[in-house]
Amino acid sequence: MTSSEVWDEDTATRYDASSAEMFTPDVIEPTVDFLAGLAGSGPALEFAIGTGRVGIPLAGRGVAVTGIELSEPMAAQLRQKDPGLPVVMGDMATTRVPGEYELVYLVFNTISNLRTQAEQVECFRNAARHLKPGGRFVIELWVPAIRRMPPGQSAVPMTLGDGHLVFDTYDLATQACASHHYFTEPDGTTRYSAGNFRYIWPAECDLMAQLAGLEFEARYAGWHRTPFTADSESHVSVWRKPNVQALVPPVAGIAASPGSSVQ
Repeated sequence: MTSSEVWDEDTATRYDASSAEMFTPDVIEPTVDFLAGLAGSGPALEFAIGTGRVGIPLAGRGVAVTGIELSEPMAAQLRQKDPGLPVVMGDMATTRVPGEYELVYLVFNTISNLRTQAEQVECFRNAARHLKPGGRFVIELWVPAIRRMPPGQSAVPMTLGDGHLVFDTYDLATQACASHHYFTEPDGTTRYSAGNFRYIWPAECDLMAQLAGLEFEARYAGWHRTPFTADSESHVSVWRKPNVQALVPPVAGIAASPGSSVQ
């Protein structure tokens, strides 16, 4: 078991409604377009598939989608909507699913649910283990909003919508982050929930990919492939598993000439 929090039945039941803005066509369609284009005719594996927000419509495009999910209540919500989509119970850092995939992906900041750097590195390695040569690993992740914090402040307002306020608190020494959610219920009462994460910088993601044997391919500000800049608040990044065979090591006592390999 990793350090990721496991979402309970109450959270899973509320998830689709509380995240309704993430289910709208203007969010889902470009996400699925992007992922379907990379998957092509090959199968895809979603880490932390949740209730199937992305996996179900991607499967609807003809992509053979399999999911890994840590929370049984979240997987139960998915099964109610699509009983035929296979979901393997386990964490995204260590759980192994049979087969090789053209695409492995993580959406909506989910890699940050792993709250140690070591586990996040293992997540990249787990993605690499599942990929075919030439396959891609894609993550969608927010850029930490630390620039918004004046000196001495530890909280940043992230969402100030009607009925839903979100404040993030940061520990700059450990890269720990907590999201504090305040919901206004129909009866006028306030419901509070919190989630704990570890934030990751884009350059740190690239180093994790290198440790997993993956090569950087592209980074965008979002699913529409808009350019990523210093002012971008999120990114969609793509790494590729090299499509090359390892060279045969030289036979002891025989030196290979520069630029050549021993056959």
